[in-house]
Amino acid sequence: MTSPSPAAVDWTAAAQIARRVARPGPVASRDQLDDLVAGLRTAADDAVDHVLGVTRMTPAGSPAGPGRGRDAAGRFARLRPPERPDLGDVRVVDRATWAQANTRSMARLTEPVLGAVGDGGRLPESAAARLAGAAEVGGLLALLSSKVLGQFDPYTPGRPVLMLVAPNVLAAEQAMRLDGPDFRLWVCLHEQTHAVQFATAPWLAEHLAGRLGALLQDVATTSVGLSRAPVREKVALLGRTVVDAVRGDLTTPLDQVFGPAQKRELAQITAVMALLEGHADVMMDAVGRRVVPTVRTIRARFERRRDGAGAPRLDVVLRRLLGMDAKLAQYRDGAAFVRAVETSVGRDGLNAVWAAPEHLPSDREIADPRAWVRRVHG
Repeated sequence: MTSPSPAAVDWTAAAQIARRVARPGPVASRDQLDDLVAGLRTAADDAVDHVLGVTRMTPAGSPAGPGRGRDAAGRFARLRPPERPDLGDVRVVDRATWAQANTRSMARLTEPVLGAVGDGGRLPESAAARLAGAAEVGGLLALLSSKVLGQFDPYTPGRPVLMLVAPNVLAAEQAMRLDGPDFRLWVCLHEQTHAVQFATAPWLAEHLAGRLGALLQDVATTSVGLSRAPVREKVALLGRTVVDAVRGDLTTPLDQVFGPAQKRELAQITAVMALLEGHADVMMDAVGRRVVPTVRTIRARFERRRDGAGAPRLDVVLRRLLGMDAKLAQYRDGAAFVRAVETSVGRDGLNAVWAAPEHLPSDREIADPRAWVRRVHG
């Protein structure tokens, strides 16, 4: 019996590197940190009822129908078990813990790749190659760990997990001079909307993982070929990537590696991600000023922050190299789609998107919401 092929990345080392390299974040007193953690936990709990009410979505297995989270007068009301759905665990974490958790997620998502490559195109298995991969992944996650406010992970074994990155929330609210409780609830409204999305469409996590896995398997073959290319080709690829990032022409760093078929599949996956992010962005504001009194101020300042107002040039280039500008486009394209569909068929009509995989918008429909309405609603 042959032993299993080792992973292309030493994931244990990647997690250790990510933890070691991640910067700790802003300095705060013990009382401030205790208040921050408690406030985030309370906000995550409160956000569930608001999200259920404003989205009119019904997680699978819920006893009540659409509009849950509102009382007979249409006001938000706190739900109690068994009416309240179980959306998973909430964890308030630091940057290092977030980075380490994401090494585990990356390991799970890339596991099928080795089998797809096969003996004819084996990935590098030397200890040096695996450690080099670990350094690259760990360093990347350490960089990203200072950018993420929250993350809902439906792929955590056992139960989904919502991670709230406390130092980043604190740094953001300080930098933008925002009301702390309002901003923490606003962030949690976005992340709990993701939790409700996956709970309402229980097929969604497997659907996304399957499509992403197939794309990774296809890219793995390309990457193996690239690893055997002459050094000058690798340098040329890196050079084109950096130049495109500086010029602002780069959609994603993988553009230089993907072929036409891979780009088409990536476009379809990106369309689904645009829906998820845009929907969460619209719903986090839709709760209104009665729930988040300073919501308009938060949105205005947050959009300026997203646009990189006041950021050093190096930070702007880094965002492009990491694909973060493409991520921001997802938020805006998806939000425009959601608003246009709601204008046409209302919020309940929009919620048809969660009924089945074939109801998800294509990349063309994200840009043309009327085409989605015609296809799904006739």
